[in-house]
Amino acid sequence: MNNENFDYKSIPGWGMDIDSENEPTYPMKTYTGDDHKRSNYEKSPPQPVNIELLKSTERPQNSMVFGTSVPPSGLSGMIRRYAFKHSEDRYRHWIPLILADRVNAWEGIVEDLKSGIVPNIFAERGLKAELKYNPAGLAKKVVVGLVVGGLLIKYLTKKK
Repeated sequence: MNNENFDYKSIPGWGMDIDSENEPTYPMKTYTGDDHKRSNYEKSPPQPVNIELLKSTERPQNSMVFGTSVPPSGLSGMIRRYAFKHSEDRYRHWIPLILADRVNAWEGIVEDLKSGIVPNIFAERGLKAELKYNPAGLAKKVVVGLVVGGLLIKYLTKKK
């Protein structure tokens, strides 16, 4: 199709922003200067830091607000501390954070067992839904888990 001979006005909505009476952004073009006044307000004081706070190397200042319910601890905390020594544009920042999340889940199970709570891992892992909607995938996970677990036990109990 030749663009020179094409009638663009035949396209529904074409040129709708040309007419100021029919333009949705038209009020924004009436500049009053108020846009720059919105950043002139009294800012809240930053949240006090009373836990270990991990910060990105790109942003060394503390965030104004952060979570305090689960400070880094244990093996997962050590992995997180390692991750935050590296830039956010590197795998050695993000992959350890993913690993730390997995380790932290297992640490939670161990903490539950130490405090006398037997976790319902079947329900917490969504295995009922997995069994109902993806039985083949669940079977594969169980077989892989058993093989890896068996190899790990065999390796650890091997006589030296």
